[in-house]
Formats: sequence, structure tokens, C-alpha cells
Amino acid sequence: MAYTEFTIEGRNAVIESFRAGKPIDKVYILDGCQDGPISTIKREAKKHDTLIKYVTKERLDQLSETGKHQGVIAVAAAYEYSEVSDILDKARERGEAPFVFILDNIEDPHNLGAIIRTANLAGAHGVIIPKNRAVGLTATVARTSAGALNYTPVAKVTNISKTIEDLKKEGLWFVCADMDGTVMYDLDLKGPIGLVIGNEGEGVSRLVREKCDFVASIPMKGDIDSLNASVAAGVLAYEIVRQRSL
Repeated sequence: MAYTEFTIEGRNAVIESFRAGKPIDKVYILDGCQDGPISTIKREAKKHDTLIKYVTKERLDQLSETGKHQGVIAVAAAYEYSEVSDILDKARERGEAPFVFILDNIEDPHNLGAIIRTANLAGAHGVIIPKNRAVGLTATVARTSAGALNYTPVAKVTNISKTIEDLKKEGLWFVCADMDGTVMYDLDLKGPIGLVIGNEGEGVSRLVREKCDFVASIPMKGDIDSLNASVAAGVLAYEIVRQRSL
């Protein structure tokens, strides 16, 4: 399947996309531009919790495919987002204890795509990502997921910590990956579970880590001290799969 980059250029096109309810991940706006249409775009972006990035004209020219960006380019999701409730419904439909991936500010689209692919193959019911400071469902993510985006719901939330709290009320408990944790083989990872994977550089943020019930470490035998985020997600996910199948 071929994917196109979903960029929307020009002031009216961007305003209409917001008003039509298109899922827009971020908006690039010419730094210092403050006229009426740009103010409208900023207002719509804030209303929809869309990330705004202020950039130079050179950067906009680089991103532009039409050469007619008028100081604004929006990046829309390649796929529609789901709701967290859709993920729980999927678990109920299958008659399974919920298994959810929660990603704390994954910024690399290749990592996000690979994690969505792993989530699908591991039988997870969905993936939850934050609205800000993280990559959304871009064309690169779609390609890297190797089709998994067609089957695995991805929900976008404003606050990861609050979402974890809400899901705890639904009976889920949470494990995050960190080198300082308990070796994953020594943890009971069965039942309704959320697997939390942190940012490529900084890992799971302190606030999110504090919400987790367990911190799991992956045994390492080599000379370097950390795994790529998508590989860590895969290793932990399959320990969960192993324990759920016992």
C-alpha cells in the first residue's frame, strides 16, 4: 500500500481542515506572523490541542510541496485516531484481559511504526500516545508499521499520567521499562496490563514512572547500557505474551 505525506498548505486550507475535524498533528507557522488568518489558525490549533511550531521561511520552503504555503503548513495524521474506549472494547470483543501499550513521548516515526507492528503481533488491543512532544501517525509511521495500523487502534491523549489513572479504575495495572527496575522474569505480568515505553533518550518521565505499579529491567549482557525503544518494547511485550499464555 502506498502512503502520501499528509501536509496541508495555505491559510484557508489549514483553517478548513481544522473545522472539518481532520486529525492534525502539528502546524508549522512562520515565526513573527500575526495577521488575522494566522490568529485563527493558532486559535483552532489550541482548541484541538495541536502542537504549534514557529519556524523560519527557509524551513517552510523546505517542507512545502506546492511553493504556496502562505506562512503555514499543517501535518495531518495518515490514519484516524481511535478512542481509549475503542481499545478496551476490542479486548472485550475478544474475551481477553486488556493488553495496552502506552508510549511516553516517542519522537522517532520509525520507532513508533515498529512498536505498533510489535503491538499487533503480540496481540495487544491498542497503543496510546500523547498529543504533545511526540510523533503522530505520519506516513513514515504507517509504512514502518507494515500494515499493522490497519488493525491496531492508536489513541491520542492529552495527559498520559491521567490516562494511566483512568485505566487503573478499569482494572489495568502498569509496568514500565527502566534499567533500574526488577528483572522482568521476576515480575508477574499476567492479567489486564499496560506496558509503558519511554522516550528514546530520556526513558519514562518521572511523573509517568510514579504512576506505574512495576518497573521492569531487561537483562543485558553486552558492553552498552540500553536498547532502542522499539526493541525494548518487543522484548518486554513478548515476556508478557509468554506469561499470558501459561
